[in-house]
Amino acid sequence: MRRLMLLRHAKTEHDAPSGRDRDRRLDERGQKDAAEIGGFLARHPPFPDLVMVSPAQRTKQTWELVWKAMKDRAAEPQVEFLPELYGGGVAQLHESVRAASATDPKRLMLVGHNPGMHELALALTGHGDAAGRKALADNLPTSGLAVLDFAGHDWNDVAFRRGRLVLFVTPKLLKQASGD
Repeated sequence: MRRLMLLRHAKTEHDAPSGRDRDRRLDERGQKDAAEIGGFLARHPPFPDLVMVSPAQRTKQTWELVWKAMKDRAAEPQVEFLPELYGGGVAQLHESVRAASATDPKRLMLVGHNPGMHELALALTGHGDAAGRKALADNLPTSGLAVLDFAGHDWNDVAFRRGRLVLFVTPKLLKQASGD
C-alpha cells in the first residue's frame, strides 16, 4: 500500500515586495495554520518518507512550519524541491507522484498550489471517507490536507479514481472539531 498526502500551502500575503508570485510569503494566519496542520500530523502518524515541495516561497515556508511542528515525533523525511509542482496541472502532478517510484517511499507528501492540488485530489479519489469527500469536493483551502491510500505496491500504480480518501482536514475543520 502507498499513502499520498496532498498539502496546499498556507495563507499568503496578496503581493510580494518583489512583485513576483513565487516570492509571496505566508501571512500571520498562514504561519499559524501551517503550524497547526504540522501539529495535527505529529499526533497522527504515519509520517511522510519523501516530501516534494514546490520551489515557491510560500510552499517552502509551509513545509518548514509543518516540519518544525512534527520533528520531535518523526524521522526526518527526504525533501525535494521540484519546479514542476509550481503551477502544475493534474497531469504534471500525477507524473511527479508516479516518479516517486524511483526512490519508492511508502508515504509521499506533495506541498503545492491550487488549482492543481485540488484537481489532483479530486481525480485520484475514488472512495473513502464520505464526509471528507463531500468537503473536498468544494475546495482544497489553504493549509488543507488530503490523505489518500492506494492498494498498489508501486507509485506507478497510482491511477485516477483508485485512491481511498482516508482523511481530509483543514485548520477550520480542526477548530470546529475542538469546539473553538
